[in-house]
Amino acid sequence: MATEAADLHARPSSVPISGLSFVGSNWTEAPVDARRAGSGDQAVVRVITAIRDMIVSGDLLPGQQIRQEQMAVRLGVSRLPVREALRQLMADGLVAHVHNVGFTVTRLSRAEFDQVYLMRRLLESEVLASLADAPASVLERLRDLNDRIEAAAKQQDVGTARALNKDFHFAIFGLSPLTLLVAEIERIWAWAMPYHTVSLNDPAGLARFVAEHRAMIDALAAGRRDEVIALMNDHRDGSGVALGLMLQAVGNRSVEGG
Repeated sequence: MATEAADLHARPSSVPISGLSFVGSNWTEAPVDARRAGSGDQAVVRVITAIRDMIVSGDLLPGQQIRQEQMAVRLGVSRLPVREALRQLMADGLVAHVHNVGFTVTRLSRAEFDQVYLMRRLLESEVLASLADAPASVLERLRDLNDRIEAAAKQQDVGTARALNKDFHFAIFGLSPLTLLVAEIERIWAWAMPYHTVSLNDPAGLARFVAEHRAMIDALAAGRRDEVIALMNDHRDGSGVALGLMLQAVGNRSVEGG
């Protein structure tokens, strides 16, 4: 473990942050120039994408240890691309390196989580104020996504509901020309994704959640941007109590317990 920690600080990551690019509302693998990147680099990008998806979906939980050997077997690669991917995910804030433990999924404190939501509020408000008029196709997609969120939550498929909720929000953000701000919001969202959609765990919370989405869609359809901003702020802030309880529960778990 000491050797691994020393290696962590001794060598720079071979995968720059541009290894992933923001396109529309999703992180995608950046095109690989065959003259500049070999199969090893492509393997690292693939592992980064896979581990990021595991974190975002809740397959890997906050504080959970990520064992390099097991992850390599799971993804069908050697340990080297897994190690390089974890180093990049550390730089992105999704993974931490804990002494005598190794790599773990980053676990936010309540203070850190509050800062994430403050950054979201500031950036998302700017993006929402700049929205273009929503075409009928986007409004229809938002309604469909909201229906699918409700259906997934009722089936207790929280991972799917969480992913669909992200698609819903970024379908709205995608109407903005402020693409750099949207990309930064995407990065910030990833830090807190394991904690999102806590409200979907009870019927009353689910009903409120989808009703708030419907109100946003109606405001978008009417071109009332100020109302969209206010609704989004209420929607974001409304889950504070449930998130506080979840963060307290996560904080009571040891990192070793994963």
